[in-house]
Amino acid sequence: MEIIKTAIPDVLIFKPTVFGDDRGFFMETYRESWFHEAGMTAGFVQDNHSASEKGVLRGLHYQLQQPQGKLVRVISGEVYDVAVDLRKKSPTFGQHVATVLTAENKQIFWVPPGFAHGFLVLSDKTEFVYKCTSYYAPDDEYALLWNDPKLDIAWPLDGIGEPTLSAKDQNASLLAEAILYS
Repeated sequence: MEIIKTAIPDVLIFKPTVFGDDRGFFMETYRESWFHEAGMTAGFVQDNHSASEKGVLRGLHYQLQQPQGKLVRVISGEVYDVAVDLRKKSPTFGQHVATVLTAENKQIFWVPPGFAHGFLVLSDKTEFVYKCTSYYAPDDEYALLWNDPKLDIAWPLDGIGEPTLSAKDQNASLLAEAILYS
């Protein structure tokens, strides 16, 4: 497993070793020792699986009382995945890391607690799976506006146009108005 550092040190990309032959492939998608090697101690309590069509944008979501770290990957299709640092005391507050996750590249993206997370579906259909460090708490969920100019996220919308958003994501907060971590 190759661990790739990003512009925000706490956000990591894991590139698994894939063993393939004419029968298919095998890879490990999670091993606790990888986290220890990277100096992290995250325990996972919940796994999620979502399916979306091209142009769906989910996020940018976060929880305050039960912040979730998310270890995310695509098992079918392709997404543009984004993590935004919302830790007020962080030197990278308001900055983001983005990467393309695909079923082919098999990369795994670590979004730590204290970050907003979202993704845009780039393929016709995508299935997305992720492990969480805290349980989902619907009463504790917040959302940042995906196209807040302050965030300056270069969403790849060519061939998509306007993304498909949930009502919650359409009414999300700007960073300047958001309720944030201490």
